Amino acid sequence: MELAYIPSPSRGVLYLGPIPLRGYAFCIIIGVFVAVWLGNKRWIARGGRAGTVADIAVWAVPFGLVGGRLYHVITDYELYFSEGRDWVDAFKIWEGGLGIWGAIALGALGAWIGCRRRGIPMPAYADAVAPGIAFAQAIGRWGNWFNQELYGRETDLPWALRITSSADGRVPGFYHPTFLYESLWCVGVALLVIWADRRFKLGHGRAFALYVAAYCAGRFWIEYMRVDDAHHILGLRLNNWTALLVFLLAVLYMVVSAKKRPGREAVVEPGASDDATGTETTEPASETSDVRVADGDKDAEDKPAGKTGTEPDEAGAGTADAVAAGSGETRDEAESAKKS
Repeated sequence: MELAYIPSPSRGVLYLGPIPLRGYAFCIIIGVFVAVWLGNKRWIARGGRAGTVADIAVWAVPFGLVGGRLYHVITDYELYFSEGRDWVDAFKIWEGGLGIWGAIALGALGAWIGCRRRGIPMPAYADAVAPGIAFAQAIGRWGNWFNQELYGRETDLPWALRITSSADGRVPGFYHPTFLYESLWCVGVALLVIWADRRFKLGHGRAFALYVAAYCAGRFWIEYMRVDDAHHILGLRLNNWTALLVFLLAVLYMVVSAKKRPGREAVVEPGASDDATGTETTEPASETSDVRVADGDKDAEDKPAGKTGTEPDEAGAGTADAVAAGSGETRDEAESAKKS
């Protein structure tokens, strides 16, 4: 008799009349909102405009969903195109099956399009949204719990996940909750990126690269624990090799970027600072000379013409004549007033 375990939901969908409310979809949607909310706060703190992250997410999120689904369908094509399978199921995204590698790749393409349209540097945007993406993954993994999928090997640990479904070849029993492991790991990755960004002022895409590298490190050992069917290369699952390759690329980027472009971007969104102040501070070119004439600057009057930073005596006399004429006084009266 098991004293403790993590129960699985009896079903992953509820119906509001004819409308299905799927737990998997809710987890994805909540994750997107969290990523945009946190990304917006970080973007504003970097000097960007409020709402810019959401505007670019309009491009990034749909591209990411398509990319994630494409990666899953391509790498697990036998689930949809083998004998006895219905290829239409490839479009049923609500049943689960989003590859994070494809989601990040095409999502980055969508974000690049959005950044180009706004004149924003893509690396700065990626740095702002990196922790939010990690939190979104942490939330999204609970969608696998609703679908009773992507669990690990059998175990008798107190936090074992109880699988009750026997659909699609599942065997009821107690397994490692790899969805929970990855969810907690992603939370740790998000906190790591936030801390490192504050401590080292990461810029030019290095905060995003840190997120990628840290996630891949955890995904490697979590993927190794899973028991669902997958393609293997040299004894390792395909996603293990993907995690290893992407990890190396992310670390290489951080090293090269730190040498070539140290520090952080001074401006992440052109014109955002002007919007914050509401005005531009400019000093009229003639302001200094006006003050000197009004105050009767002796240096301005006594220095001969032709020297740098001085005005000719004739010009000073002309100014005194103009002041006297404008006030209805004679030149002698004006000069007397200045001397007194």
